[in-house]
Amino acid sequence: MKNLLIATAVLFLAACAKTPDWDYDKSADFSNYKTFAWVQDASLTKNTTNYQISPLMEKRVRDAVNTELTNMGMQLSEITQADVLINYHASVGTKIDVDTFNTGYSARWNYWGMGYNTQTTTREYEVGTLIVDVVDRASNQLVWRGAKEGRLRKNQSPEARTDAITKTVADILSNFPPDKQ
Repeated sequence: MKNLLIATAVLFLAACAKTPDWDYDKSADFSNYKTFAWVQDASLTKNTTNYQISPLMEKRVRDAVNTELTNMGMQLSEITQADVLINYHASVGTKIDVDTFNTGYSARWNYWGMGYNTQTTTREYEVGTLIVDVVDRASNQLVWRGAKEGRLRKNQSPEARTDAITKTVADILSNFPPDKQ
C-alpha cells in the first residue's frame, strides 16, 4: 500500500525544487534529431525495486514530454522511424531536514555566568526524482539525460498534479538539445 501511495505522489514536486541536472554526449549531432518515439514499455524499465508509477502519472509525463518536444519542432513517429527514443525513470527517496537553534541569555545581576539553550528538530520528507533519457535509435546509445528532484506534495487535485508535471518536464527539457558552446 505504501508503494501505491508513493507511486501516486512521485512527481508532485514542490516549487522549491532544485534546478535540473543535465548530461549529454558531446559527440552527438543533435541537429540530426527530428523525430522521436517512446521506448517500448517505458514504465516497466524502472531501476527501483517494487516501484511502479500510476497509469495516470504515466500519461501526464508522456503528454508533457510529447508537448515539449513537439514545441521544439520534433515530431512523434513510429519507433522504427524515430531518430531518438525517449524513456523516463521516476523514483522516490527520503531525506532528513535538521534545524538547530541556539539561544543565549545573560545572567541577571544576582546570578553568575551566561546560559545557552540549544534546540534541534528533525523532519523526514519524501523527495521525488524524474529522469528523462534520450537515446539515439540507430546506435542505441544514451545521448542526453535530464533530471529534476523536488520535495513531494500529496493530496493535490488532478489539475495541480498535471501542472506540476508540465512544469517539471519543461524544466528538465529546457536544455534539450544542449547548447554546445
